[in-house]
Amino acid sequence: MASFTPISPTALAELLAERVRALPGRVAMAISAADAADPMGLANRVVEHLRTSGRPAHAVSLHDFVRQASLRLEHGHADQESYRSSWFDYDALDREVVSSLKEQHRFLPRLWDETTDRSARVRRVDAAGNHVVLVAGPMLLGRGLAFDTTVQLRMSEGALVRLTADDEHWTITPLLAHDSDVDADIVVRFDHPDRPAVRNS
Repeated sequence: MASFTPISPTALAELLAERVRALPGRVAMAISAADAADPMGLANRVVEHLRTSGRPAHAVSLHDFVRQASLRLEHGHADQESYRSSWFDYDALDREVVSSLKEQHRFLPRLWDETTDRSARVRRVDAAGNHVVLVAGPMLLGRGLAFDTTVQLRMSEGALVRLTADDEHWTITPLLAHDSDVDADIVVRFDHPDRPAVRNS
């Protein structure tokens, strides 16, 4: 059974920043986690650490790469299979962010506005030679995306029930099913976000 070492939220952000600093060139990191874990919050803290040390970095939310409402809600507003397989546009994320960062040296920070259900209409960002892009959101792993390093914030069913909004409890089953099928370079036990623990290698 894997062992875990407690770490403070600040030290966790510093650890992830250090992992990225050890990688040369343009780097794409995934922080895969349920919305209840606020993966974008962690991604933004890592970005702050990287920028403070002089390395250009951006955080990208998976929720800015959702499919159009007519597609993701085709089978209803709470269809578990749709949420797991077709709610988010992982192909567009690869094309516009992960692969584009490496091959075209630029990336699109947002594609679709989930609230207005319209194009985000933002410009592509030119990527410096050592640019880092952190992509944060649910179920990022196991999608064939060429991330240079991956992080998974794991939450138990009890934690998800406790921290997920009532009207989004239907997402818990697909989140747990997905997380049980994948692994990451860095796994963090995240039942209590103020008291995370990192899996020992």
